Amino acid sequence: MDWTFIFQQSISSAVGVNAIIFALAAIGLNMHFGYTGLLNFGQAGFLAVGAYTVAVLVVNFDVSVWIAFLAGIFAAILLALLLGVPTLRLRADYLAIVTIATAEIIRQVARSVTLREYFGGSDGITGKFGADFFAINPFPAGLDLPLLRYTPNDLWVVVVGWGLVVIFVFFTYLMMRSPWGRVIKAIREDEEAVRSLGKNVYLYKMQSLVLGGVVGAFAGFVYAISRQSVQPDNYSTALTFFAYAVLILGGAARVLGPVVGAVIFWFLLVFIEQTLRGLVNIDKIPDWLMNQNQVGQVRFMLVGLGLMLLMIYRPQGIFGDKKELALDARA
Repeated sequence: MDWTFIFQQSISSAVGVNAIIFALAAIGLNMHFGYTGLLNFGQAGFLAVGAYTVAVLVVNFDVSVWIAFLAGIFAAILLALLLGVPTLRLRADYLAIVTIATAEIIRQVARSVTLREYFGGSDGITGKFGADFFAINPFPAGLDLPLLRYTPNDLWVVVVGWGLVVIFVFFTYLMMRSPWGRVIKAIREDEEAVRSLGKNVYLYKMQSLVLGGVVGAFAGFVYAISRQSVQPDNYSTALTFFAYAVLILGGAARVLGPVVGAVIFWFLLVFIEQTLRGLVNIDKIPDWLMNQNQVGQVRFMLVGLGLMLLMIYRPQGIFGDKKELALDARA
């Protein structure tokens, strides 16, 4: 088998666009779930709002992509407020129900026939809505190394994307070591105790929901710009569950947990896929057992099995702290 190709594909994915998208999505979830204890099952909705805001404004209304980014941030804040106002005073499971339903409503609205003129229906929106972004690309030659290969545009997205990851990781680090962060973590442990100390628990939860949602919107920006296309089914509930898998893999309530989880998740996913394809090609795996068309499904089964074992033997994640957060004890 061509192990050089396998490792090249795996490493490129581990530090590539998909890892960036899920790292940002998981950083937002870490703010919600890891630090505040908010069960947000609709992070895909924040990504969809960010991505579609950029695509719709640039393609349909000829707005500058930079203004569209600002509008996407505002849209994410508005969505967080709409979700939080009716639910954050209630039990955590109400937020879970509302967020997963809202994300699906956003997806169904985006793919509806009635609004096809604006959102493109099930086909989505495809166009050069990232032209202004790529116009300032300082990497005309791209990158061509033995284990890393990117086109010029992909390299620019990767550099900017990891820059955003670093910024939000540092922001999270500062926030969690501030008095605000200590209150947030106290709410996760016992919000009644925090309320008895005179803190406005509702307001702190709302702030956390907004901040995590904005980070999710940035993941949507990267998703849209990197593909120059938005399609509603890319923002299904599975995206949120993968982001949770990334978060739990790296370790919730850890600043670097989402980043490490995203890198490991995508490395393993692509490495397993390419290895299985190589084994099938050289007949090490018989056709009656698995063929090329089944590799995609089998890789998810194997990664899922690994996550199950992780939850059994180390439920706090690879780098998580069981004293701070035990995921198996969370109700």
